[in-house]
Amino acid sequence: MEFSGKPNIADYFPLLKLIDPQRVRRQLKFYFEKLLEIFEEIINQRLQSRVASSVLGNDVLETLLNLTEDKDTGLSVSEVKRLILDLFLAGTDTTTATLEWAMAELIKKPEAMAKARNELEEVIGRDGHRLVQESDIPTLPYLQAVVKETFRLHPVGPLLVPHKAEADVEICGFTVPKNAQVLINVWAMGRDPNIWSNPSLFLPERFLEHKTDFKGQDFELIPFGGGRRVCPGMPLASRMLHLMLASLLQSFDWKPEEGVKPEDIDMTDKFGLTLQKAKPLKAIAIKL
Repeated sequence: MEFSGKPNIADYFPLLKLIDPQRVRRQLKFYFEKLLEIFEEIINQRLQSRVASSVLGNDVLETLLNLTEDKDTGLSVSEVKRLILDLFLAGTDTTTATLEWAMAELIKKPEAMAKARNELEEVIGRDGHRLVQESDIPTLPYLQAVVKETFRLHPVGPLLVPHKAEADVEICGFTVPKNAQVLINVWAMGRDPNIWSNPSLFLPERFLEHKTDFKGQDFELIPFGGGRRVCPGMPLASRMLHLMLASLLQSFDWKPEEGVKPEDIDMTDKFGLTLQKAKPLKAIAIKL
């Protein structure tokens, strides 16, 4: 992920692609081949277990391998390997980075954390005998607002993924020529004072007043993109983020590391393919 996010001069001067002066392509080729070797070994082990046992598993890999046996889909094992590579790369640090940002914002603002925890207690109960479930998420509007506010301030893909114009198009008086690379600065959109009041403040309450969503229909908040090129992992990321965050808040109280006040938590970001905290969050979990 670090190499993928590095500026590569060969992307802007095509003649340099063969030379690869920064060795970015060579390094990425090495890492991709290592990952494909790992996935190939996992797939081979699963294929062998399918032959040895009539009991099939119930996971993503099993579903994809079932599709390779369906003549209508035409999916090959090689394509399965590369699809898993895409899922692995796109879903590894994106979800964890967003969760880290959400926890940092809540620890920095204890009153927001208290509101989220009170909501969990009201919906699920105070006895602690039942853990939060995915089915509880629709009944937790403040928790949903916390996630939306995190997406607004800390979009994990600050420039989304590069797009390309399929034809000449005019937008707001500007002409975008065919084949031009288009980068969408959702980081700047989330901090635009013309769209958001007090844009630099972490205020989940703003999403209780306005039903803006992040699923690609409300263009002021599009951390996953929109239209036909919307991120295919959005449904999974949404479910996992809400559930993980709710689980952490339900089971533990949180405070900053020793010697650090909540208001002094470093929120500096580190630009790259994904938006990471420049200084990883360190916090103390206190069992409730």
